[in-house]
Amino acid sequence: MLRSGVLAVGLAALALSACATTKGPTPKAEAKAAAAKPLPAGLDPGVRPDAFPSTYRPLPSAAFAIVGARALTGTGQALDNATVLVRDGRIEAVGEGLTVPAGVTTVDARGKWVTPGLIDTHSHLGVYASPAVAAHSDGNEMTSPTTPQVWAEHSVWPQDPGFNTARIGGVTTVLILPGSGNLIGGRGVTLRNVPSRTVQGMKFPGAPYTLKMACGENPKRVYGSRGRAPSTRMGNVAGYRAAWIEAADYVRKWDDYRAKVGRGEKADPPRRDLGLDTLAGVLRGEILVENHCYRADEMAIMIDIAKEFGYRITAFHHAVEAYKIADLLAANDICVATWAGWWGAKLEMYDSVEANVALIHAAKGCGIIKSDDPDLTQRLNQEAAVALAAGRAAGLQISEAEAIRWITANPAKALGVLDQTGTLEPGKRADIVIWDHDPFSVYARTEKVFIDGALTWDRRDPRYQPRSDFDLGQPGEGVR
Repeated sequence: MLRSGVLAVGLAALALSACATTKGPTPKAEAKAAAAKPLPAGLDPGVRPDAFPSTYRPLPSAAFAIVGARALTGTGQALDNATVLVRDGRIEAVGEGLTVPAGVTTVDARGKWVTPGLIDTHSHLGVYASPAVAAHSDGNEMTSPTTPQVWAEHSVWPQDPGFNTARIGGVTTVLILPGSGNLIGGRGVTLRNVPSRTVQGMKFPGAPYTLKMACGENPKRVYGSRGRAPSTRMGNVAGYRAAWIEAADYVRKWDDYRAKVGRGEKADPPRRDLGLDTLAGVLRGEILVENHCYRADEMAIMIDIAKEFGYRITAFHHAVEAYKIADLLAANDICVATWAGWWGAKLEMYDSVEANVALIHAAKGCGIIKSDDPDLTQRLNQEAAVALAAGRAAGLQISEAEAIRWITANPAKALGVLDQTGTLEPGKRADIVIWDHDPFSVYARTEKVFIDGALTWDRRDPRYQPRSDFDLGQPGEGVR
């Protein structure tokens, strides 16, 4: 009897044990499992930071060598009787009088000049497309002083004829920005200047996103005229700081959520916000700040704001008074994207000088010539020539080999793509322009333009003179 009783108790214990193991997870285990379950991609900004990925593929190309040219490499070097060897869309070798391997096609460039492809760091092609009509006015979302949630690429019309005319001017890479009506205008996008049916087919693979900000007269004029804030420069500054405070709080909430998930704790994710996603990307150093700002004093204030919230400004745009604080900009490694000849359109432009970029260069800063205009983008080389001449007239000794950086290497740096383009160096993308004259001459025209080693423009061959579908017109009569 005793043995039977002990056996019965043992069986009962086993039964209870079995029930305990098959009952299911404990509340703590359930919470851990729930916390570990990933959010849908559309709700977690960290899962798919680029929801509209590049589909760019280089055009077909074959190995070739440009021979006999005078080359301005974008590295500060000038080469006579230069050879540029290209293979698989990349620059394989650059030097004077190099031997061309057997079987490689040669391009005779004797008496001509060769440079890297030009880069326009400030363009509105596609978002203010040609023809300039209200239907194409898609660059300024002026419905709120801060609109970081909008992305310029969602306004880009790839058929804008301006892309083709920019390529004729030697532009191979271009940053498309929102306009400057808002304190924070939204994301910009870096494009390869190739014909494409979609903007994704133009997106520069791996290029970081940019954030357009604007200070000065534009935002205070836009919103002050509506009886809304900001209506003053102090209102502008308050608006930036409020936006960054909110963004910092957003970053903290996501960091706290992910930390809890990592510890296996139950946690509710923050509500996703598209605008704060962009600002958070800036605070994390993933998105570059391109800041429209004319006056020297305002640039200094914007630098202080960036330091207050722990981000950095990549470039000031327009920046006609940059020469007044050239040392400060160089010390903070901030580029200056400006013009030579634009002056007086509004009061904050009145202290513009043609030698602005040359003075930035002399202070060991990063000077850039950009367009902000569908016509000027076709003549970036001439605008750089004006700045160079003005600098020399002011007594600055600047060579053409150095000045070519203002439209090649320095823009590439400001867009975060200098490791891929902007100079004629082995391993870089074969973005190359052949000019019929010195590119700093008013007579200079492009003869050939290569993008990733593919011929995309040839002045003498109609097969390489692409036109937008829009240029070709509409079939039939009465089409509306």
